[in-house]
Amino acid sequence: MSDDSIAVVDLDRCQPDRCNYECKNYCPPNRTGKECITLRGEDAEEGDPDQVRISEEICLGETCGICVEKCPFDAIEIVNLPSELEDDPAHRYGENAFRLYGLPAPEDGNVVGILGPNGIGKTTAIKMLAGEMVPNLGNYAPAEEPSWDEVLDAYRGTELQEYLSAIRDEDVAVSRKPQYVDRIPDQFDGNTRQLLESVDERDELDSLVDALSIGPVMDQAIEDLSGGELQRVAIAACLARDADFYFLDEITPYLDIGQRMAAARLLRETLENEPDRSMLVVEHDLAILDLLADTLHVAYGQPGAYGVITDPKSVRNGINEYLAGYLDNENMRIRPEAIEFEEHAPRTTSRSDTLVEYPDLSVSYGEDAFSLDVAGGAIRENEVLGIVGPNGIGKSTYAQLIAGQLEPDAGELDVDLDISYKPQYIEIDRPQRVDTFLRSITDKFGSSYWNTEIAQPLQLDRIMEQQLTDLSGGERQRVAIAACLSEPADLYLLDEPSAHLDVEQRVQATSAIRRYAEQQDATVLVIDHDIYMIDLLADRLQVFDGEPAVHGKAGRPQGMREGMNEFLSNLEITFRRDERIGRPRINKPGSQLDRQQKRDAEYYYAPEDGS
Repeated sequence: MSDDSIAVVDLDRCQPDRCNYECKNYCPPNRTGKECITLRGEDAEEGDPDQVRISEEICLGETCGICVEKCPFDAIEIVNLPSELEDDPAHRYGENAFRLYGLPAPEDGNVVGILGPNGIGKTTAIKMLAGEMVPNLGNYAPAEEPSWDEVLDAYRGTELQEYLSAIRDEDVAVSRKPQYVDRIPDQFDGNTRQLLESVDERDELDSLVDALSIGPVMDQAIEDLSGGELQRVAIAACLARDADFYFLDEITPYLDIGQRMAAARLLRETLENEPDRSMLVVEHDLAILDLLADTLHVAYGQPGAYGVITDPKSVRNGINEYLAGYLDNENMRIRPEAIEFEEHAPRTTSRSDTLVEYPDLSVSYGEDAFSLDVAGGAIRENEVLGIVGPNGIGKSTYAQLIAGQLEPDAGELDVDLDISYKPQYIEIDRPQRVDTFLRSITDKFGSSYWNTEIAQPLQLDRIMEQQLTDLSGGERQRVAIAACLSEPADLYLLDEPSAHLDVEQRVQATSAIRRYAEQQDATVLVIDHDIYMIDLLADRLQVFDGEPAVHGKAGRPQGMREGMNEFLSNLEITFRRDERIGRPRINKPGSQLDRQQKRDAEYYYAPEDGS
């Protein structure tokens, strides 16, 4: 194999008891008597001794790829590394295992962002910065693992030398917010107040509770909190610790845009008040990451095989390069096509035929319980209608009304439509394989069209043989989107399709939904908090407001500019478009452009001022 190729064996997928060693038997070097693909044997440090190992010295590389094609469980990858990767990896997990190149560098007083897909080594990098792992510099054999002194020598002269030296000497205190906040109830038995008081080391709990609006749930049991409440409690718990380095792994899941802005402001204020501290934030909401971070590392590579963390970039350039699919300094293409945004907010359409018209509606969950009033309106044929508003304001209730799963208390809703509905919370408890489940939904399963338009952009190939009950949150989300789009229907209703997806998966899911709507002349309703996804998808917008958890009001569908102006003015947030690629950017609160747009009542985009 050439020096710029690696062989990866996914031990979770390699199932020797269910195959005939096709990879080993069809390997060209093996057939000539060489030992390229062999069994791991009894001396294997991990995994089943009957699982395979691949000699990277003998393997013919990606130009062959026969073992990749023959493996019935997609357990093997042969990957060409970028020729620019001349240095040894920062860490390698083992033979035929993931390797990480580069590490992010914390900066005193700054928020450092990391942008990249899941499975690319971001968490590995953070474990090293937190002192939980020692970088092995590619020497994964226990007898050859380097000492801290060797690691410091390897990073001598870099921005990381001083920081890693402090980690070695245990002079750095680290506080981490976990990625999966829904697991917190399994780890803590008590109420919110008890959890936060147990980690309060800075005596600033009251201000954290106020900034994140979690006062009403302070005496509630952790197990009774919603996803959004858990997320805000987790952020408060992280910031309550007296640490030098705060790591926050995804602050936006389950939060509406107002709550996301409040969390971002709190993080910024924490560092402004104490500039000797530093933060590292992994985030998939690009608008929030753009607002929050001071510098940005882009992570790219092949998930599960290798990851590369770039040197720091300006936030604007880093996000723009990521969306363009080409990293300038690295001379590296990371995506075949750029992600393009509309240059102007108004979208004109000649599609005026009405799919469904509905009168004023209202529904209540009981006396002194949540109620929703819906202003009468119409959903057009062949449009993508975006639905936006705070959490707890009735968007999912509205979806259930339209889907016929909930009867209104007032107003007639006579919808004679076939509706395919993806709910907000995905509960898959059937013991069934993914491919069997999807095949039961559509007779187009496996066709070239279905594979091209649904399976490939939603990255379903590698999970087809997994059980539904074994899927991660992001995998469940992608299967649920595929199932929704695969149903023959007049109206497709997707509630928060961006949840649990990384940036790349959001882009691909957005592309799949939009392309399906256009090619099938389908009508699609999308509820989401990701402004990038709504901006890329929607033809028109429906805005919800009111008092969360008490009373919601659903407005009539309207044009994007009118709808976004209404929505953003409620939140006192203004957006502009980047002059280079037209992406949405949140104006910094109180900035000159923010004040000017508010005076002009133009909350949704103004010409980029070049800043």
